Amino acid sequence: MSISFHPLFVLIMLASVFTGHFLELLALFAIVFVHELGHVACARLFGITVLSVQMLPFGGVAVMEDTGHLTAGREVAIALAGPAQNLLLIGISWLLYAAGIWEGPFFSYFVQSNLLIALFNLLPILPLDGGKVCQALCSIGLPFHTTLVWSLRISLLFSLLVILYSLVPLLLGYGALQLNLLLVGAFLFYSNLTDYRNIPYRFLRFLVNREHTFTRHLMTGCLAQPIVADKMKPLDGLLRLFKREKYHFIYIMNAQGNIVAVVPEQRVISSYLRGDPGA
Repeated sequence: MSISFHPLFVLIMLASVFTGHFLELLALFAIVFVHELGHVACARLFGITVLSVQMLPFGGVAVMEDTGHLTAGREVAIALAGPAQNLLLIGISWLLYAAGIWEGPFFSYFVQSNLLIALFNLLPILPLDGGKVCQALCSIGLPFHTTLVWSLRISLLFSLLVILYSLVPLLLGYGALQLNLLLVGAFLFYSNLTDYRNIPYRFLRFLVNREHTFTRHLMTGCLAQPIVADKMKPLDGLLRLFKREKYHFIYIMNAQGNIVAVVPEQRVISSYLRGDPGA
């Protein structure tokens, strides 16, 4: 696993030396790094390869291998492992405070920074932890294509709310513009807008990786979930009914409402990828 630093991160650290806030900024990014290590440890526990940890000007991100075969429960656990580290650091800080070892303004700053990072990451905005939890939970009950659409719509909405919140003091005339929050909100909005436009490609990757679902259900002996469809239903509309953790058999009906064929999902996916309109 490699650790990389964004050029702007290095510039901010250098600038903090001249502004007298180096210790505070160093502590903040140490908190973010420990947060990301929580994701790394949990991902490795589930056998997921972590490629790198990237330190960015507004936080950090753990880059993992394609996790299309992960269950929703494990994805939620990996996402929550980050904020859990912040709660652990807060707990350790309070123990040191209670023992009289650590107190003063820096103690308050450390605790508040951990709390702020944990709460901000729990916002339902991708790729924040809260956004990943929201998407994983939606995928349990909704078709995967619907999950992609609505999780990104929710992310866009809350990104706009973050931008609006950063402008409120300026608009109401009782404070200055919260520039850092505005930049983070704008980045998150642009990132999710780009992902929203790329939903067809993400859904295609989901279909290509469906072999993992078949293998898992074959080994565990889980029941397949049926999908009843009209014979004339387009393949893309049929595929959008597929759920992330379910294996499907498609029951084809004729005009009289009789079942004329039962088709495994691999055949439907194969036909779609070949561009064959018939299942």
